[in-house]
Amino acid sequence: MRRLAGAGPGRFAFALAVLAVPLVPALLGPLFVGEPAPRSPSFTLGGGHWLGTDFVGRDVWRQVLLGGRSVVLVALASTALAYLVALPVGLAGALTHRVWLEELLMRPWDVLVAVPSLLLILLVAAVASPGAVGLSLLVALVNMPDVARMVRATAAEAASRPAVEALRMQGESWWRMAVGYVGRSMARTLVADAGVRLTGVLYLVATAAFLGVGAAPDAADWAVMVDRNRTGLFVQPWAVVVPALLIVALTVGSNLLCDAALEKKTAGAGRRRRACA
Repeated sequence: MRRLAGAGPGRFAFALAVLAVPLVPALLGPLFVGEPAPRSPSFTLGGGHWLGTDFVGRDVWRQVLLGGRSVVLVALASTALAYLVALPVGLAGALTHRVWLEELLMRPWDVLVAVPSLLLILLVAAVASPGAVGLSLLVALVNMPDVARMVRATAAEAASRPAVEALRMQGESWWRMAVGYVGRSMARTLVADAGVRLTGVLYLVATAAFLGVGAAPDAADWAVMVDRNRTGLFVQPWAVVVPALLIVALTVGSNLLCDAALEKKTAGAGRRRRACA
């Protein structure tokens, strides 16, 4: 147990270090790019370009510094919005004693579940051209059904415990029961799901960008860079490898950070139990 507790801070620091690799250039990179240099021949190395040039002769390092903010912000905004909408809906569905209200809250999500996420995004993109904001809303929308169903199932288990019935008999408010007890009981599940869901959101955002949804074909975007520069992979690999590795680091770092947070919470709960004993 001592070794597990001691490993927590180190694992947390490692997760932050991995996550900082993509986040620092994504969030701070646009502040230091400067003016664009004259274009060079496509897929070349050297010539003052640290990572060579891309498919239209632009400096890859500059595109990397510019291309992360859109991916990070769209993924984070989509994940946060999905939970912001689906979390109260799932809690309300689990805590209500009115069957008709639960059906009214939960059944409409089944319509969205029946349609594949990427297909829905492509159908909307065929009618309109969503920008970064539109893509964030679409990705959040296709994730809301899964989040709402997960929250409802997890909250229903916590709401069936005697402690919730005792709170109800004491006249406690719905907010106190939903947030004070049920919400705290399902915190571990929510954190674990958030890490996995962010990975899926990143995949969906990157796939949409590959298909030209939410980003211009020549946009400074990590996902677009991977797609547009893959034809020169064996000639100038850095234009593909670097943005791809940054997307992977963002995904892995997010999951490591969630795992470290869960481990820290578990270790803290174990110490409290030992102290009470």
